[in-house]
Amino acid sequence: MGMNSIPVELFNPGQVLACMGFLEATDVLCGPAEGGFEWEDEPRFVLQVEGETNPFETVLEFLAEAKPAALAPSGWRPPKGDSVGLQSTETFPAKEPDAMSLPIKLCRGKTELVVSHWSDGTDERDEFKLYAGNRSALKIATDMLKGTADKKGKFKTPGIAQLLNEQRADLIADPLRTLGTMGGSFNFDPRGAWTALDAGYSLNDLGGPLEQKVMASPVVEMLSAIGLEHARPAEISLRLYRYAIWGRLLPLQLARAALSGNFAPVRQRRFRFPLDLSGKNKVVCYSTEET
Repeated sequence: MGMNSIPVELFNPGQVLACMGFLEATDVLCGPAEGGFEWEDEPRFVLQVEGETNPFETVLEFLAEAKPAALAPSGWRPPKGDSVGLQSTETFPAKEPDAMSLPIKLCRGKTELVVSHWSDGTDERDEFKLYAGNRSALKIATDMLKGTADKKGKFKTPGIAQLLNEQRADLIADPLRTLGTMGGSFNFDPRGAWTALDAGYSLNDLGGPLEQKVMASPVVEMLSAIGLEHARPAEISLRLYRYAIWGRLLPLQLARAALSGNFAPVRQRRFRFPLDLSGKNKVVCYSTEET
């Protein structure tokens, strides 16, 4: 059995959700996996798989090479724009398709990973969709994976593919704390969160020499989205949530239950965090620990 670990900031909800995403993706790419947290010294997230594969490296390589596509019911077409990057599916999770929040599928060869929590059509679970406006899930995911470039082909914001190419060793060893300039995102990483009320002005109104860059992690953004596929933080009240970390290795199905803090058989630490409002968007804020 191979065991690998990465540093994690426990008070950053996005990083903890991204750890769940690493476990979800590892189970698809490497076979049955177990994950858990260590916090006696430097907090770390641990993954265990069969063989000597480093699952963090495997997941990052998959994301860097994967091609994203949006999923829609058979015969459906967006009311505006074209259907480039659109694939039909017979199993659509939402009650009605929305062009801005279609599920996405990440494909590399015959390996596929579906990410769709923001289009969850059940009444039992919070869809936990934070982004709003004219950004589609496919566009955000593509930016997180591949980055964005200007008209001359120069990178404006890095994606996982560029970070892995330029900072491979650092990214694999410490993927959650490797930052880059960000444009639109899923809003899971509080390091990239801002509101006009807190800043005193809107960053969107600045340009040219006054333009300010927001730094966050595309790894945290993309892996958080994957981590929310089958698990959610527990809603305490309006825009206030709880998550938990657990102190032993758990298989995927039990880890999903442990994330919400409702899995009593293991030692846990519980945290709560608010969602702030930035225009029509919701943004994750840093957490405090429950005692």
